[in-house]
Amino acid sequence: ELIKKFGCDSLSAVSCPLPSLIKSSSSDAPLAEVTSYRKLVGKLNYLTNTQPDISFAVQYLSQFLQTPTQEHMTAALHTLRYVNKDPSQGLFFNDAPDFSLQAFCDADWAQCPCTRRSVSGFVILFGGSLISWKSKKQPTVALSSAEAEYRSMRAVTAELA
Repeated sequence: ELIKKFGCDSLSAVSCPLPSLIKSSSSDAPLAEVTSYRKLVGKLNYLTNTQPDISFAVQYLSQFLQTPTQEHMTAALHTLRYVNKDPSQGLFFNDAPDFSLQAFCDADWAQCPCTRRSVSGFVILFGGSLISWKSKKQPTVALSSAEAEYRSMRAVTAELA
């Protein structure tokens, strides 16, 4: 329904949630109608409850809710086309007897060209099934990639505690 509403049903699916060459700051004029962008990003945000693989993309697109450009709208539609790639993809819990808890985290370092802040992300698995995840921009600038990674580890450890 969402894919049809935004006219992506006739477009081919893509294999990555964000286009590779999107600029975070653009000299393009803001969209004349920002409401449709905000609605789309809000609906994509809701979809992260069952499709955590789009969490980073939605976090990135959410930065431009105030003054999105056509480039940002195109990127949001690209994410929607990614969701259309495999409609059966989502969260599933298996019946494996493995009850181990696993956590994985990662961070980029100063990837935002405007603020130089890093983004931390983590996933927590219980018995091989996803139970918690997060993708969030760090509150302050990390002075090294090691510091950005340590902050990411702290976030996943706090979630486990």
